[in-house]
Amino acid sequence: METIGLIGGMSFESSAVYYRLVNEMVRDRKGGLASAELILHSVNFEEIVTLQKAGDWDMAARRLADVALRLQIAGAGCILICTNTMHLIADKVADKISVPLIHIIDETAKSLHAAGRKRPLLLATRYTMEHGFYSNRMKSLGLDIMVPDAGDRTTVHDIIFNELCAGKVLDSSRQKLFDVIARAVENGADSIILGCTEICLILDPDHLPLPGFDTTAIHARAAVDFALGADETAEEEAA
Repeated sequence: METIGLIGGMSFESSAVYYRLVNEMVRDRKGGLASAELILHSVNFEEIVTLQKAGDWDMAARRLADVALRLQIAGAGCILICTNTMHLIADKVADKISVPLIHIIDETAKSLHAAGRKRPLLLATRYTMEHGFYSNRMKSLGLDIMVPDAGDRTTVHDIIFNELCAGKVLDSSRQKLFDVIARAVENGADSIILGCTEICLILDPDHLPLPGFDTTAIHARAAVDFALGADETAEEEAA
């Protein structure tokens, strides 16, 4: 089993979900009391948020690249940045390591293609919805991303940062998100990307008016596929 390296803490609420999902998936596939070989480096989210607000993405990239390299030196065979927003600087992080960086956008695109979806609504932080790195990468992968209008983008962003990242899950906010989704349905969305790793705390992808794609679960599954790949191939050959 390869060791999975997780760059977490952005926020720790979703990092806890990653830890649980990765271990549950390994146990389900290997049986018994199996769990994942992983290393988690959890950063101080306040530091990262300060850099985001200042638009200092170069410093953010240096910070996460340093963490990624530390994880590699510690024995990680792959690296995950456990947040969608910080994939804005994922390529710069990947350039500093020699092990694979499993990219959350690429893995989500694979899931959308497998389901035959082409026009997903993206629910995410303002940075992810507005900076272009997400929609441009999805476009290069053959997908046309829909984002909410300006008012709805503010609503989604505030729910993420003011509530979900602080451990607050409010029914009133869930209804606001359903209202955003309803407007997207009217405008032709064919699916919904839970494009912030905290949104799975408030929305169940299996109980939405359109097919939902939880990026946290998709990313975690890709890590487990990588970690168990060689081991499971050997087992199949032995069988």
